Amino acid sequence: MGEKLYDNSPEAKAIFDQAEKNLPGLDLKKLCFEGPIEELTQTANSQVAILTTSIAALQTLCSMPYAPCCCAGLSLGEYSALVSSGVLEFSDAIRLVRRRGELMEQAALNNPGTMASILGISIGDLEEICKETGAEIANLNCPGQIVVSGKKESVQKAMALAEQKGAKKAIILNVSGPFHSSFMKEAAEEFKKELGKTKFSNPKVPIVSNVTADYENRVDGIKENLVKQLYSPVRWEESILKISQEGCNTFFEIGPGKVLKGLLRRINHDLAVYNIETLEDIKKIQEALCAN
Repeated sequence: MGEKLYDNSPEAKAIFDQAEKNLPGLDLKKLCFEGPIEELTQTANSQVAILTTSIAALQTLCSMPYAPCCCAGLSLGEYSALVSSGVLEFSDAIRLVRRRGELMEQAALNNPGTMASILGISIGDLEEICKETGAEIANLNCPGQIVVSGKKESVQKAMALAEQKGAKKAIILNVSGPFHSSFMKEAAEEFKKELGKTKFSNPKVPIVSNVTADYENRVDGIKENLVKQLYSPVRWEESILKISQEGCNTFFEIGPGKVLKGLLRRINHDLAVYNIETLEDIKKIQEALCAN
Protein backbone atom coordinates (compact mmCIF):
# COMPACT_ATOMS: atom_id res chain seq x y z
CA MET A 1 0.00 0.00 0.00
CA GLY A 2 1.56 3.27 -1.18
CA GLU A 3 4.91 1.70 -2.15
CA LYS A 4 4.93 2.92 -5.77
CA LEU A 5 3.97 6.40 -4.64
CA TYR A 6 6.86 6.35 -2.17
CA ASP A 7 9.33 5.15 -4.82
CA ASN A 8 8.28 7.61 -7.52
CA SER A 9 6.99 10.77 -5.81
CA PRO A 10 9.25 13.04 -3.70
CA GLU A 11 6.09 14.47 -2.12
CA ALA A 12 4.82 11.04 -1.11
CA LYS A 13 8.24 9.97 0.18
CA ALA A 14 8.37 13.06 2.39
CA ILE A 15 4.96 12.22 3.90
CA PHE A 16 5.88 8.60 4.71
CA ASP A 17 9.19 9.71 6.20
CA GLN A 18 7.45 12.39 8.27
CA ALA A 19 4.88 9.86 9.49
CA GLU A 20 7.57 7.49 10.74
CA LYS A 21 9.36 10.36 12.47
CA ASN A 22 6.14 11.14 14.34
CA LEU A 23 5.37 7.48 15.15
CA PRO A 24 8.38 6.22 17.10
CA GLY A 25 8.45 2.46 17.45
CA LEU A 26 6.25 1.79 14.43
CA ASP A 27 7.90 0.72 11.15
CA LEU A 28 5.05 2.17 9.09
CA LYS A 29 6.68 1.84 5.69
CA LYS A 30 7.41 -1.86 6.21
CA LEU A 31 3.89 -2.39 7.51
CA CYS A 32 2.28 -0.63 4.52
CA PHE A 33 4.55 -2.08 1.84
CA GLU A 34 5.00 -5.64 3.17
CA GLY A 35 2.42 -6.34 5.91
CA PRO A 36 1.63 -8.70 7.54
CA ILE A 37 -2.05 -7.98 6.91
CA GLU A 38 -3.03 -9.12 10.43
CA GLU A 39 -0.84 -6.40 11.94
CA LEU A 40 -1.73 -3.77 9.35
CA THR A 41 -5.47 -4.15 9.98
CA GLN A 42 -5.24 -3.60 13.73
CA THR A 43 -7.22 -0.40 14.41
CA ALA A 44 -4.29 1.54 15.89
CA ASN A 45 -2.13 0.67 12.84
CA SER A 46 -4.65 0.77 10.01
CA GLN A 47 -5.78 4.32 10.78
CA VAL A 48 -2.29 5.85 10.58
CA ALA A 49 -1.50 3.72 7.51
CA ILE A 50 -4.61 4.89 5.66
CA LEU A 51 -4.09 8.54 6.64
CA THR A 52 -0.43 8.47 5.54
CA THR A 53 -1.16 6.80 2.21
CA SER A 54 -4.04 9.21 1.57
CA ILE A 55 -1.96 12.33 2.29
CA ALA A 56 0.94 10.91 0.25
CA ALA A 57 -1.43 10.63 -2.72
CA LEU A 58 -2.87 14.08 -1.98
CA GLN A 59 0.57 15.72 -1.87
CA THR A 60 1.51 14.05 -5.15
CA LEU A 61 -1.73 15.31 -6.67
CA CYS A 62 -1.01 18.80 -5.32
CA SER A 63 2.21 18.92 -7.32
CA MET A 64 -0.06 19.71 -10.27
CA PRO A 65 -2.71 22.46 -10.39
CA TYR A 66 -5.35 21.35 -7.88
CA ALA A 67 -7.77 23.60 -6.03
CA PRO A 68 -10.60 21.88 -4.15
CA CYS A 69 -13.70 23.94 -3.46
CA CYS A 70 -14.71 21.76 -0.50
CA CYS A 71 -13.45 18.84 1.59
CA ALA A 72 -15.16 15.98 3.41
CA GLY A 73 -14.13 12.54 4.62
CA LEU A 74 -15.98 9.50 5.91
CA SER A 75 -15.06 8.71 9.53
CA LEU A 76 -11.24 8.40 9.58
CA GLY A 77 -11.23 10.16 6.20
CA GLU A 78 -12.30 13.35 7.94
CA TYR A 79 -8.69 13.71 9.12
CA SER A 80 -7.39 13.64 5.54
CA ALA A 81 -10.00 16.31 4.78
CA LEU A 82 -8.80 18.41 7.72
CA VAL A 83 -5.22 18.23 6.44
CA SER A 84 -6.37 19.09 2.91
CA SER A 85 -8.36 22.09 4.13
CA GLY A 86 -5.46 23.44 6.19
CA VAL A 87 -7.07 22.84 9.59
CA LEU A 88 -4.39 20.37 10.74
CA GLU A 89 -0.72 19.94 9.96
CA PHE A 90 0.02 16.38 8.88
CA SER A 91 2.37 15.86 11.83
CA ASP A 92 -0.45 16.73 14.23
CA ALA A 93 -3.02 14.67 12.30
CA ILE A 94 -0.86 11.54 12.37
CA ARG A 95 -0.35 11.85 16.12
CA LEU A 96 -4.07 12.39 16.72
CA VAL A 97 -5.07 9.48 14.49
CA ARG A 98 -2.60 7.14 16.21
CA ARG A 99 -4.11 8.06 19.60
CA ARG A 100 -7.63 7.83 18.19
CA GLY A 101 -6.96 4.30 16.97
CA GLU A 102 -5.45 3.23 20.29
CA LEU A 103 -8.41 4.59 22.25
CA MET A 104 -10.95 3.00 19.91
CA GLU A 105 -9.12 -0.31 20.15
CA GLN A 106 -9.17 -0.15 23.95
CA ALA A 107 -12.85 0.84 24.04
CA ALA A 108 -13.63 -2.12 21.78
CA LEU A 109 -11.79 -4.47 24.15
CA ASN A 110 -13.76 -3.04 27.08
CA ASN A 111 -17.05 -3.17 25.15
CA PRO A 112 -16.88 -6.00 22.59
CA GLY A 113 -19.23 -5.59 19.67
CA THR A 114 -19.55 -5.42 15.92
CA MET A 115 -21.15 -3.57 13.00
CA ALA A 116 -23.38 -4.64 10.11
CA SER A 117 -24.46 -3.11 6.82
CA ILE A 118 -28.21 -3.27 6.20
CA LEU A 119 -29.30 -2.93 2.58
CA GLY A 120 -32.69 -1.95 1.23
CA ILE A 121 -34.55 -0.69 4.30
CA SER A 122 -35.73 2.79 5.28
CA ILE A 123 -34.10 4.78 8.05
CA GLY A 124 -37.44 4.98 9.84
CA ASP A 125 -37.87 1.21 9.91
CA LEU A 126 -34.28 0.70 11.01
CA GLU A 127 -34.62 3.24 13.82
CA GLU A 128 -37.59 1.25 15.14
CA ILE A 129 -35.58 -1.97 14.86
CA CYS A 130 -32.71 -0.38 16.80
CA LYS A 131 -35.08 0.67 19.58
CA GLU A 132 -36.26 -2.92 19.83
CA THR A 133 -32.85 -4.62 19.67
CA GLY A 134 -30.45 -2.16 21.32
CA ALA A 135 -28.37 -1.70 18.17
CA GLU A 136 -27.51 1.84 17.06
CA ILE A 137 -27.37 3.65 13.71
CA ALA A 138 -23.67 4.16 12.87
CA ASN A 139 -23.44 5.21 9.21
CA LEU A 140 -25.93 6.68 6.75
CA ASN A 141 -23.83 5.88 3.70
CA CYS A 142 -26.13 6.19 0.69
CA PRO A 143 -29.71 5.41 -0.35
CA GLY A 144 -30.49 1.88 0.77
CA GLN A 145 -27.27 1.35 2.76
CA ILE A 146 -27.19 1.97 6.51
CA VAL A 147 -24.73 0.57 9.04
CA VAL A 148 -25.68 -0.41 12.57
CA SER A 149 -23.34 -0.89 15.53
CA GLY A 150 -23.47 -2.34 19.03
CA LYS A 151 -23.14 -5.51 21.07
CA LYS A 152 -22.87 -8.57 18.84
CA GLU A 153 -26.19 -10.03 19.98
CA SER A 154 -27.97 -6.69 19.42
CA VAL A 155 -26.55 -6.35 15.92
CA GLN A 156 -27.46 -9.95 15.05
CA LYS A 157 -31.04 -9.38 16.27
CA ALA A 158 -31.23 -6.17 14.23
CA MET A 159 -30.01 -8.01 11.12
CA ALA A 160 -32.59 -10.76 11.51
CA LEU A 161 -35.44 -8.35 12.20
CA ALA A 162 -34.43 -6.13 9.27
CA GLU A 163 -34.55 -9.09 6.91
CA GLN A 164 -37.97 -10.03 8.28
CA LYS A 165 -39.13 -6.48 7.52
CA GLY A 166 -37.93 -6.64 3.91
CA ALA A 167 -34.26 -5.67 3.92
CA LYS A 168 -32.50 -7.06 0.84
CA LYS A 169 -29.41 -8.11 2.75
CA ALA A 170 -27.65 -7.76 6.11
CA ILE A 171 -23.87 -8.21 6.22
CA ILE A 172 -21.57 -8.35 9.24
CA LEU A 173 -18.60 -6.00 8.68
CA ASN A 174 -14.99 -6.98 9.26
CA VAL A 175 -14.38 -4.54 12.12
CA SER A 176 -12.93 -4.98 15.60
CA GLY A 177 -15.58 -3.14 17.61
CA PRO A 178 -18.87 -1.25 17.85
CA PHE A 179 -17.61 2.00 16.33
CA HIS A 180 -19.76 5.12 15.97
CA SER A 181 -21.91 4.01 18.89
CA SER A 182 -22.35 4.96 22.53
CA PHE A 183 -19.76 2.28 23.39
CA MET A 184 -17.09 4.68 22.11
CA LYS A 185 -17.93 7.45 24.59
CA GLU A 186 -15.11 6.49 26.94
CA ALA A 187 -12.66 6.79 24.02
CA ALA A 188 -14.19 10.15 23.10
CA GLU A 189 -13.62 11.59 26.59
CA GLU A 190 -9.93 10.66 26.48
CA PHE A 191 -9.56 11.84 22.90
CA LYS A 192 -10.94 15.25 23.84
CA LYS A 193 -7.80 15.76 25.96
CA GLU A 194 -5.58 15.06 22.94
CA LEU A 195 -7.50 17.55 20.82
CA GLY A 196 -6.99 20.17 23.52
CA LYS A 197 -3.21 19.83 23.15
CA THR A 198 -3.29 20.22 19.36
CA LYS A 199 -3.08 23.33 17.20
CA PHE A 200 -6.05 23.77 14.86
CA SER A 201 -6.37 26.52 12.24
CA ASN A 202 -9.42 27.96 10.54
CA PRO A 203 -10.19 26.11 7.29
CA LYS A 204 -8.68 27.54 4.11
CA VAL A 205 -11.16 25.39 2.18
CA PRO A 206 -14.72 24.77 3.43
CA ILE A 207 -15.12 21.44 5.22
CA VAL A 208 -18.28 19.44 5.92
CA SER A 209 -18.54 17.57 9.22
CA ASN A 210 -19.61 13.91 9.55
CA VAL A 211 -21.67 14.73 12.64
CA THR A 212 -23.71 17.64 11.30
CA ALA A 213 -23.54 17.09 7.51
CA ASP A 214 -22.93 20.84 7.33
CA TYR A 215 -20.05 23.27 6.99
CA GLU A 216 -18.06 24.10 10.11
CA ASN A 217 -15.52 26.91 10.08
CA ARG A 218 -14.97 27.43 13.81
CA VAL A 219 -12.00 25.66 15.40
CA ASP A 220 -13.99 24.92 18.57
CA GLY A 221 -16.83 23.51 16.47
CA ILE A 222 -14.46 21.28 14.50
CA LYS A 223 -12.91 19.90 17.69
CA GLU A 224 -16.33 19.31 19.24
CA ASN A 225 -17.48 17.43 16.14
CA LEU A 226 -14.35 15.22 16.16
CA VAL A 227 -15.18 14.15 19.73
CA LYS A 228 -18.82 13.47 18.85
CA GLN A 229 -17.81 11.68 15.65
CA LEU A 230 -16.48 8.73 17.66
CA TYR A 231 -19.91 7.86 19.07
CA SER A 232 -22.31 9.48 16.57
CA PRO A 233 -23.68 8.40 13.17
CA VAL A 234 -21.66 9.38 10.09
CA ARG A 235 -24.10 11.33 7.93
CA TRP A 236 -22.31 10.70 4.64
CA GLU A 237 -25.27 10.74 2.26
CA GLU A 238 -26.43 14.11 3.62
CA SER A 239 -22.89 15.48 3.46
CA ILE A 240 -22.51 14.65 -0.24
CA LEU A 241 -25.97 16.02 -1.01
CA LYS A 242 -25.04 19.25 0.78
CA ILE A 243 -21.91 19.67 -1.32
CA SER A 244 -23.39 18.61 -4.66
CA GLN A 245 -26.53 20.73 -4.30
CA GLU A 246 -24.29 23.78 -4.10
CA GLY A 247 -22.82 23.09 -7.52
CA CYS A 248 -19.88 20.75 -6.97
CA ASN A 249 -20.19 17.80 -9.35
CA THR A 250 -16.60 16.47 -9.51
CA PHE A 251 -15.18 14.52 -6.57
CA PHE A 252 -11.74 13.00 -5.93
CA GLU A 253 -11.64 9.98 -3.63
CA ILE A 254 -8.12 10.19 -2.26
CA GLY A 255 -6.52 7.17 -0.59
CA PRO A 256 -6.77 3.37 -0.58
CA GLY A 257 -9.86 1.73 -2.05
CA LYS A 258 -12.87 2.66 -4.17
CA VAL A 259 -15.76 2.32 -1.73
CA LEU A 260 -16.69 6.00 -1.74
CA LYS A 261 -16.95 6.12 -5.52
CA GLY A 262 -19.70 3.51 -5.34
CA LEU A 263 -21.49 5.36 -2.55
CA LEU A 264 -21.35 8.70 -4.36
CA ARG A 265 -22.71 7.27 -7.58
CA ARG A 266 -25.66 5.83 -5.62
CA ILE A 267 -26.25 9.19 -3.92
CA ASN A 268 -26.21 11.01 -7.28
CA HIS A 269 -25.34 9.09 -10.44
CA ASP A 270 -24.54 12.34 -12.28
CA LEU A 271 -21.47 13.02 -10.12
CA ALA A 272 -18.03 12.50 -11.65
CA VAL A 273 -15.83 10.62 -9.17
CA TYR A 274 -12.11 9.90 -9.64
CA ASN A 275 -10.04 7.58 -7.46
CA ILE A 276 -6.62 8.89 -6.46
CA GLU A 277 -4.71 5.99 -4.92
CA THR A 278 -1.77 5.20 -7.19
CA LEU A 279 0.71 7.06 -9.37
CA GLU A 280 -1.19 5.73 -12.41
CA ASP A 281 -4.41 7.32 -11.11
CA ILE A 282 -2.69 10.69 -10.80
CA LYS A 283 -1.21 10.43 -14.29
CA LYS A 284 -4.68 9.74 -15.70
CA ILE A 285 -6.02 12.85 -13.97
CA GLN A 286 -3.12 14.91 -15.32
CA GLU A 287 -3.81 13.66 -18.86
CA ALA A 288 -7.54 14.43 -18.49
CA LEU A 289 -6.83 17.95 -17.26
CA CYS A 290 -4.34 18.58 -20.07
CA ALA A 291 -6.87 17.33 -22.61
CA ASN A 292 -9.40 19.87 -21.31
